[in-house]
Amino acid sequence: MADDLIGYEQLMQDALRSVVRAALQEAASPRGIPGKHHFYITFRTHGAGVVIPDGLRARYPDEMTIVLEHQFWDLEVYADRFRVILKFSGQPQPITIPFKAITRFFDPSVKFGLQFEQQHVEDEARMVSGDDSVPAPREAPVIAEAPPKGDTAVVSLDAFRKK
Repeated sequence: MADDLIGYEQLMQDALRSVVRAALQEAASPRGIPGKHHFYITFRTHGAGVVIPDGLRARYPDEMTIVLEHQFWDLEVYADRFRVILKFSGQPQPITIPFKAITRFFDPSVKFGLQFEQQHVEDEARMVSGDDSVPAPREAPVIAEAPPKGDTAVVSLDAFRKK
C-alpha cells in the first residue's frame, strides 16, 4: 500500500468536525437550536485547550458528555473550539471545548451521530508517557439522560478503512 502523503484520514476528520461546528453555529444564532434538535457532545476532558472546572476534570478524568438543549447560555463558536455556559450542581460554569477534543456528537431528534477517531489520543498519551502500553480511553459517562434507543445512524470511519 502506498503512503498517504495527502493525509486523507485527517482531512476526513476535519470535514466531519466542520459538521459539528456548523450545527453549533446554528444553535448560537439568535433564534437558537431549531425545532426539537439538541446535542450530546462527548469530549476528552484532558484534551489540549479544554477548559472545564477542576472538580469536573477530577470527576471525569477521561471523557465527559454534555447536553445542549434548553439550559445553556452564551454559546460562542470559533474556527477551532466552542465556549458555552452550563450549570453544574446548580452553578453556571463556562467551558471551552476544542473541536479536536470531541469524540462523539449525537442529535437524538433526528438520530444523527458522528464518532471521531481515537488513534491520535493513544498516540498523544504514548508521546507524553513514553509508554507503548497506554490503554485506549474508557467510555464517557453521560451527564444527562441517555438518548433514546432505536435506529440511530452513527457515522464511523472504520467502515471505510481497508483492513
